[in-house]
Amino acid sequence: MKLFREFKEFAVKGNMIDMAIGIIIGASFNSVIDVLVRKVILPPLSLLSNGINLENQKIVLRESQKNNLGELIIEEAAINYGLFVETLLDFLIVGFTIFIVVKFINRLNKKAEDPKDKSISTPKNIQLLIKMNALLEEQNRILSNKK
Repeated sequence: MKLFREFKEFAVKGNMIDMAIGIIIGASFNSVIDVLVRKVILPPLSLLSNGINLENQKIVLRESQKNNLGELIIEEAAINYGLFVETLLDFLIVGFTIFIVVKFINRLNKKAEDPKDKSISTPKNIQLLIKMNALLEEQNRILSNKK
């Protein structure tokens, strides 16, 4: 029963909901990036390289061999580097996009934590810390005057 209560507190606090939203958005974002790389970025690169499709690029180490009946005897051994290059492009685009988003959010947080900046409302916890700081300064001033 205690485990259920802890799970309920976890879910109600919003942690689970925030996590689920992040996962859903992340999966959708991955689809967008995949289409961006495969359908927008790679076709012009393919034109620059005389129509070579990156996904199919490989270094063949051993050719496949077939018998007289056309049955495969030995499979081809190859290093398929094209798919790796596409995946690397995906990773770099996702990483750069996340960097930009985090930078933007950090800038907003910095503005929100600045009590002098009135364009964005200061969060309650920062307001409370400002009031506590003012009370401590007043208390120190009163105590220093008594001595």
